[in-house]
Amino acid sequence: MSSPSALEIVSRPSTERGHADHGWLKTFHTFSFANYYDPSHSGFGSLRVLNEDRVLPGTGFGTHPHSEFEIFSYVVSGELEHRDSMRNVEVLKRGDVQLTSAGTGIRHSEKTFGASPVHFLQIWAKPRVSRLVPKYFTRHFSDEEKTDKWVKVVAPVEAEGVLDKREGDGPAPVQSGVTMYATLLSEGNSLAHRLPLDGQGKTRKVYVHVVQTSGYNDGSSSGARVKLSGEGKELELREGDGAYIAGLPERELILENVGEGRAEIVLFDTE
Repeated sequence: MSSPSALEIVSRPSTERGHADHGWLKTFHTFSFANYYDPSHSGFGSLRVLNEDRVLPGTGFGTHPHSEFEIFSYVVSGELEHRDSMRNVEVLKRGDVQLTSAGTGIRHSEKTFGASPVHFLQIWAKPRVSRLVPKYFTRHFSDEEKTDKWVKVVAPVEAEGVLDKREGDGPAPVQSGVTMYATLLSEGNSLAHRLPLDGQGKTRKVYVHVVQTSGYNDGSSSGARVKLSGEGKELELREGDGAYIAGLPERELILENVGEGRAEIVLFDTE
């Protein structure tokens, strides 16, 4: 994207994302991932991966290595069992956010726990420095906390209110320039997001994603629809859709639920 003086909004329709149905795994890739490659969608700022995964019971991602990425899981429904080489074993449920700062290298597995499929977002960000000591964090954010307001679920370690602790209140800490927000926006309600000042006047980057809470690849006209607007520009998103937004600091983006039922939305503000 260019460096606009005003707000710029560019659609990323779900129908154009990378997609794979492996039977046990149904997944959409917002950015290039695995066998899906599109040079026009290979990341955005520090954000490198945004996958929306559904995994059947009794299956999952077996033990595999990672390094030099910060990997976080945002659980939408079901239960996800995490195990890693740092001896962390945890079952994550709706509202849980789990962050692994892989650094110099870890091995982990993520599998469905229980009798129901798990639906979660898998997100990767690139840290500002390499060769970090691996760390693990979990946070929980209730539906009540997220209803009709933004909750900051991940933020840079130096940001105000961020605690570098395995568990606790507030956002999980990252060594990248990504801040992740989440909301459950009621039908007819709206929220604003103001692109933050960074002291340097640089163009800010935002990515918005509407979670597919009504079902996998539903494709119907029902369910959540979210209108993005700012500085005379508008774009409507359905579940699974996303949008790239760029603009100078202090520009304001409005998100309005214009569809049926509650909309679950995540927003990434990245340098």
